[in-house]
Amino acid sequence: MNKSRMEAFSDGVLAIIITIMVLELKTPEGHDWRELARIWPVLLSYVISFLYVGIYWNNHHHLMLTVHRVSGGILWANLHLLFWLSLFPFVTGWAGESHFAAVPMSCYGFVALMAAVAYTILVRTIIRADASNHLLADATGRDLKGNLSIAAYLIAIVAPFFGQTGVIVSGLMLTAVALMWLIPDRRIERVLANEPTT
Repeated sequence: MNKSRMEAFSDGVLAIIITIMVLELKTPEGHDWRELARIWPVLLSYVISFLYVGIYWNNHHHLMLTVHRVSGGILWANLHLLFWLSLFPFVTGWAGESHFAAVPMSCYGFVALMAAVAYTILVRTIIRADASNHLLADATGRDLKGNLSIAAYLIAIVAPFFGQTGVIVSGLMLTAVALMWLIPDRRIERVLANEPTT
């Protein structure tokens, strides 16, 4: 199967996810800075979620550059990833509107964790699907950033239940992971740079 339809569908879904998140932002009732300050949790949760979706879009793009053939398994693994990413608008709104209460923050961490797990499943499915996808196999190896991300997500899920300090720790973990992944996966870039041109 050709990968272009999967890429186009994924791009469309990610664009819709971002659109839903921005449409959920409500304008302040008043017209001064105090009104804007009142909705800072909603704005902050939107910014972090926008970064997450943007990071997944960017890394998904790099991932697809290594793929020559897709299978039905890859299509399903990709849909699995898109499912978890599609929950970001829900947890974004809930965390922001609740002013980062414990349960919404824990749920946000859980959705972030499951998106990371789904991305890992997609990578492994691509590698197993066809020998022509060898570039991705060449690029993967020790995944320090991935392992650190999983650990941070687990902390982000559990920490909110230890009071306000735990909520802050959860938010810091989620923010740290987003900042860590702002630069696309350099392992893939290195492999692509060394690939002979045809």
